[in-house]
Amino acid sequence: MTPTPPATPAPSSLPSRTLPRIAISLVLALVAATFLIGINETGYNQSASALNDIAEASKTRASLNRVLQHVLDAETGSRGYLLTGDPRYLEPYNAALAQLTEQLDALRLVYTNNADEYATLAQLSRNVQRKLAEMDLSVRMRKQGNEDAWKFVLMTDVGKEHMDAIREQAAKLIESSTARMDVSQHQVRRTLMLSRLGIGGVTVLGLLAFYLYLRQTTKLKLAGDRQQDALERERDLLERQVRERTASLAQLATHLQNVREEERGHLARELHDELGALLTAAKLDVARLKSRLGPQAGPEIAERLQHLTGALNSGIALKRRIIEDLRPSSLSNLGLTASLEILAREFSDRAALEVTCELEPVDLDEGQQLTVYRLVQESLTNVGKYAEAAQVEISVRDYDSFVEVDIKDNGKGFDVSQIRPSTHGIAGMRHRVEAAGGKLTVTSAPGKGTRIAAVMPKVAAAACA
Repeated sequence: MTPTPPATPAPSSLPSRTLPRIAISLVLALVAATFLIGINETGYNQSASALNDIAEASKTRASLNRVLQHVLDAETGSRGYLLTGDPRYLEPYNAALAQLTEQLDALRLVYTNNADEYATLAQLSRNVQRKLAEMDLSVRMRKQGNEDAWKFVLMTDVGKEHMDAIREQAAKLIESSTARMDVSQHQVRRTLMLSRLGIGGVTVLGLLAFYLYLRQTTKLKLAGDRQQDALERERDLLERQVRERTASLAQLATHLQNVREEERGHLARELHDELGALLTAAKLDVARLKSRLGPQAGPEIAERLQHLTGALNSGIALKRRIIEDLRPSSLSNLGLTASLEILAREFSDRAALEVTCELEPVDLDEGQQLTVYRLVQESLTNVGKYAEAAQVEISVRDYDSFVEVDIKDNGKGFDVSQIRPSTHGIAGMRHRVEAAGGKLTVTSAPGKGTRIAAVMPKVAAAACA
């Protein structure tokens, strides 16, 4: 008798103080997360604003430097033209004039909201225009051939004064942009420092919460490990019991199957020896009685004797069919191939179906031959009961180390996944084949027929063991 498994230990209840401590840990973690999110959002917004200011200031500085560069390019081009008279020097001069107008317009938009810097920009623009007017006057005089006039303008200090004023006002605006960049950079550094402090504080708070949580979870983990060990021991015990009982049931099923085959064989012999002898003796007695009565017997007696002879012949045929179903004598007398051909032919006549056979001679022992015969017999019985088929194909193929048995029909088929455990026919066939060391496969689908295939080794599983 299998011992009863020990009762599973009930999980230990949590101490009354555990839940409040866990709640405190969760609250601390929530506060830390909220604080960290707030610091990150504040730092992000402030840093984004400061970076935008730095970018704008950098663009403004670049624009002011380009203004200075364009003025210098224009002056260089005009002086080159004045000195050489080569029109190619006017190309950078003209390009610089066009770019100066665009740059000054863009700078006016930047300084619209700052009155002091806008006034400085306006003064810068006036000086640029004066410088451009002075250069334009010199170029026009050079084009008109007025040598004395443009040389006089070139030799005066007017251009230098205008250029010094442009540099001074541009430097003032650049210095203002640099100051704004410094303020923004300071804001970014302050934001980073705030984030560092906040992250450090949140880290300390998180470590505290983690420490409190770890203390509680360590106890819970130890209790859970003890419970898990108990569950694993119980699971192992149950799995071992299931394996043992499954093996016992398989052995019992095999034993019952062997006993049933033995009983069938015994019953077949009894029917053949006893009932067969009785029916044969009765048939001989009827024949002797009929010969003795001869013509003197009336028509009624002759008809009765003829009916009795037919009944005895039917009984003998029924006895023979029952004996063949119980224990096919053709299997031991004629071999597996001939027995399967006889089985297929009788089923074809009885069920009015077309049965084709492709049977190769195989080398199997008596028990395996009986397994193959029963597999084909049970499959044909299922075809006759359920398949509604018009054609059945039976094949036995011989290979080096195994034998393949295949029974196919073109019937209505079924859903293999819907096979109920109570379907003893397929379960019995599967157990027979597996007990012989083989494997059974059932393939079917609604409207596509059914195929039952078995692969069996030529040496019985018991012999291999």
